[in-house]
Amino acid sequence: MEDFKLEIKGIMRMIRKLKPKDKDNFSFNQISLLSGSIDQIFSILNIAAIIIGGFSILVGAFGVGNIMFVSVKERESQIGIKKALGARQIYILMEFLIEAIILCLVGGIIGLLCVYGLFALLDYIMAESDSGLHLFVATKFIFWGLFISIATGLIAGFRPAYTASKMNPVDAMRS
Repeated sequence: MEDFKLEIKGIMRMIRKLKPKDKDNFSFNQISLLSGSIDQIFSILNIAAIIIGGFSILVGAFGVGNIMFVSVKERESQIGIKKALGARQIYILMEFLIEAIILCLVGGIIGLLCVYGLFALLDYIMAESDSGLHLFVATKFIFWGLFISIATGLIAGFRPAYTASKMNPVDAMRS
């Protein structure tokens, strides 16, 4: 890169007809300085987004867990009837896990749609200002968002689902 700069400097001095002792009357703009600053800003934004997203996932997991515990409590008699009719523990476990996963997936899809809408709005604003920047949501982040939603549903819904699957049929029908 330094050799390239020196060669360009020599060509520019010839074009400008500068003598060897004359001072340069031109300068070089290096995009690497600008891109380094932008990379630093985006790395800080990524860290902030990970922290905020982590807390959001944690709060959402507690919310989903509480919703699932209430769902199990409200359907105790139905669980008891299912178990009395011969439903195996795995089917009851899967029923509540699938419910928790769907609940988290719906939340994840709504979140992705909000992010997509925000990026579309910002992209439109940048296109109007002729900034030359184009914003988009990368496909890998969409898949990561959906994967994290599924994992959150599994983790938050496992304990309530396990509790429902271990209920005694007689005690559950009495409640």
